[in-house]
Amino acid sequence: MHSADCQHEDGAHPGLKGHALRHALADAERRCAHTQERLTAPRRRVLELLLRADGPQKAYDMIAAYGEGGEPAKPPTVYRALEFLERLGFAHRIESLNAYVPCRLEGESHAAGFLICSCCGAAEEFEPDFAPGRAAAAARGYAVSSVTLEARGLCPACQAG
Repeated sequence: MHSADCQHEDGAHPGLKGHALRHALADAERRCAHTQERLTAPRRRVLELLLRADGPQKAYDMIAAYGEGGEPAKPPTVYRALEFLERLGFAHRIESLNAYVPCRLEGESHAAGFLICSCCGAAEEFEPDFAPGRAAAAARGYAVSSVTLEARGLCPACQAG
């Protein structure tokens, strides 16, 4: 996902591995059990692919990587899993990239903000203060259900490279 001009090494924005990955998946299991939802094997596999990834993932890349032995998934399997993961707050869709990332912020649903590197394609999540925007929407009679903010620039690794 690096642009041709990107100079830093891959791995500047690593996904989860080993204990951290196992802990994140176990936490997802606990959160699902708490809300009486099921983290089925396909949902768990798609979440694992997102957590392991070094950056935003397109659905068709997850379809291709889904099977442990190289066997691709059927597209509806991955899309249904992504829909579930988004609904429960385990993943976010970055509209401008048409790609998905795991939610790195714990807790209830929240406004999602992403700092997207124009060079290497990394996306870092943060929680924007959208209170003024919600107030402005409410004053106009709008009921905002979700907010995603996308900002582009250069990550620290690309600035240093």
